[in-house]
Amino acid sequence: MNRILIAEDESRIVNFLEKGLKANGFTTTVVKNGDEAVLIASSDNFDLLILDIGLPGKDGWRVLEELRGRGEYLPIIILTARDDVRDKVAGLEGGADDYVTKPFRFEELLARVRLRLRDSHLPRGKEEMLLRAGNIILDLRTRQVRVSDRLIELSAREFTLAEVFLSNPGQVLSREQLLNYVWGYDYDPGSNIVDVYVGYLRKKLGSNLIETVRGIGYRLRI
Repeated sequence: MNRILIAEDESRIVNFLEKGLKANGFTTTVVKNGDEAVLIASSDNFDLLILDIGLPGKDGWRVLEELRGRGEYLPIIILTARDDVRDKVAGLEGGADDYVTKPFRFEELLARVRLRLRDSHLPRGKEEMLLRAGNIILDLRTRQVRVSDRLIELSAREFTLAEVFLSNPGQVLSREQLLNYVWGYDYDPGSNIVDVYVGYLRKKLGSNLIETVRGIGYRLRI
């Protein structure tokens, strides 16, 4: 059973998260300030941290900085009302694994939690933070991508999409799955955004990397 640490000081949000996570088989622990979050998250007792930015004491940015600075590989999902693109980029580049803005749908958050826990081999060592496919290496900690030793620049969405593919080599992933994992449930299921971003990845990482499965979705070639 996966153990989720919730660092959130708003009681209404805490109750909502605990109810939903427990109903889906997770165990939860709540802390309401940044100092407790750093202390408790540094233990080996948790599989994922849901982190609010506006915490009393050390704010979420400081918590993220301290945990990543000491080499903690605990998956971290930022949950915040700050929806500015600069904040999102800062969070992801600072080492967060995902960024969800309030208000949010629980189904979206749950999908993102499950995605981050799909390996379920935590705590992770440095080698386990690398995803490989042929000559492509994704570093989940630094969020850097290399193709044949060349550093490739990916946007946050492109990186997350690439991460999903490299984490599920050979598995057919439907457009709906990819849309939910990377963009969340608020996007129109009739949107072609998945196809557009798959095109971006093919241009940057290799045209033969991702195979189209007609009528279903896409698959990473292995």
